[in-house]
Amino acid sequence: MAYRPPQNPAPEESRPRARLRRRIGVFALVLFSGFALVVGQLARLATEGGLGGGAHVARSLDPSWARPDIVDRNGRLLATDITTHSLFAEPYRVKDPDAVVLALLEILPELDRKRTLARISKASRKFVWLKRGLTPTKAKAIHDLGFPGLRFRDELHRVYPLGRLAAHVLGTVNIDNRGQSGLERYIDEIVGIEPVYGPGRSSKPPLRLTIDVGAQFALEEELRGALERYGARGAAGVVLDVLSGEVLAASSLPAPDPNRGGADLDKETIDRLMHGRYELGSIFKMVTLAAAFEYGIADLETRVDTSGPLRIGRYTISDSHPVDGTQTVRDVFLRSSNIGAARLASALGKERLKAFLARIGLSESLTTEVGRIVPPRLPERWSDVHTMTVSYGHGIAVAPLQFAAAAATLVNGGRRVFPTFLRATAERVRYRTRPVLKPETSARLRALMRENVKAAYGTGRLADVAGFEVGGKTGTADIAKGGRYGTGGVIASFVAIFPASEPRYLTLVSIFEPKRTAASGFSAAAGQTAAPTTARIIRRIAPILGLLPRLAARDR
Repeated sequence: MAYRPPQNPAPEESRPRARLRRRIGVFALVLFSGFALVVGQLARLATEGGLGGGAHVARSLDPSWARPDIVDRNGRLLATDITTHSLFAEPYRVKDPDAVVLALLEILPELDRKRTLARISKASRKFVWLKRGLTPTKAKAIHDLGFPGLRFRDELHRVYPLGRLAAHVLGTVNIDNRGQSGLERYIDEIVGIEPVYGPGRSSKPPLRLTIDVGAQFALEEELRGALERYGARGAAGVVLDVLSGEVLAASSLPAPDPNRGGADLDKETIDRLMHGRYELGSIFKMVTLAAAFEYGIADLETRVDTSGPLRIGRYTISDSHPVDGTQTVRDVFLRSSNIGAARLASALGKERLKAFLARIGLSESLTTEVGRIVPPRLPERWSDVHTMTVSYGHGIAVAPLQFAAAAATLVNGGRRVFPTFLRATAERVRYRTRPVLKPETSARLRALMRENVKAAYGTGRLADVAGFEVGGKTGTADIAKGGRYGTGGVIASFVAIFPASEPRYLTLVSIFEPKRTAASGFSAAAGQTAAPTTARIIRRIAPILGLLPRLAARDR
């Protein structure tokens, strides 16, 4: 038998090492299995919406939109974002849809029962919105119901602390906090908004407006009073800086509630100041006389034949207070003679009148930060009749804000201004304004407007405010209905400047379809409705805007 050498036995330490390796392998397997379970659970929770306040993963990535605050010229808050709770359902987790809907209706009666039940009864759905922008009280009440499948998400919601104040100027946002109209839309398109996840805030500085909250409140309160006193259908007004075009206050009533978004917008809450165009009547005589002065057709003492009625073709032009023979241009303005204005316009001719309208901004479309002003409507085929009727504000329709800007150009020394709702630097004002009229044209018109308020037979007597040297012009325009004038009520307007010798501010007030009430001496005319309303406004806003009353001896 062959010899075999003995094999060496395994070292003593090899057995413990083998056991250690086996233990490490088992531990690693257990640890890996644990991690796998945790990852699986996290994935399940993420896809089923079980994490914190999140929703289905596809929805949890949708951002809210943070918007900068809006403040007035003095920094007072007009619009801001707040964090609100929004309710959504995960229908696949809702156990008893009928019970859930009945309980929700106790807290949110505005929900549609059938629609809500149908939406949360489809178990195949992962996510449906139920109500956004809840108050903390209602959110807590729903949370306390304890129903599975009802969840909340924090979102940004736009609020307007002063309610309806300056509603048309501020505009609205939609349910996703995106701007839809007014300055809110301007923010989206020009300033920019920021996506945020959760209760974030905009990093952008506040949007500072030209609006003064004090002046805005006074304007709206007085317009509201005019609606009540004269039983009017609507009213609009603006306060404008004649040198810069800055809008200090602007309102159209009735106004919507911006806190409701577009929920209560209808034809009655249209922005009559910017989005309606109207035949504004005799305030257009400011334009006609200024054109006559500018082109050298007449001066204040030029005599005009006002015998009437004036017939041209099948049309007849007459005056409310006729004067046979001739009158001076001064009296044509003070007595608001349609015949006198028509004869001056006829002497000008249509081409010069049309050119003058373009020069002061009454024949083109204008855009402000709040939006596009509805463009003027001029005669399509301009005839001699149109030249005459446009002279006293018929046959041409413009938005009140656009006329106010043109009137500012007429009285500020002849520099074209553009209305703006954002604070204007001196450099921006110089860039946006340019001389378009002779200074003496402007001076003559200012003198006429002041005399129209001071003179015993001026149509603007009731607009006078002691110490503030008010000047102005009335306009009472028939509203055409069915193609006929005199059957649809009137628009009573008054344009005012103060102080008239060196105008700083201009107001335009238009009252739509005022009734003949005791408060107006049973008249719907502008001199008895819009003029006294203007006096009330100026008396309140002049101190707010920093103007002190002048001594009577200095009043010119």
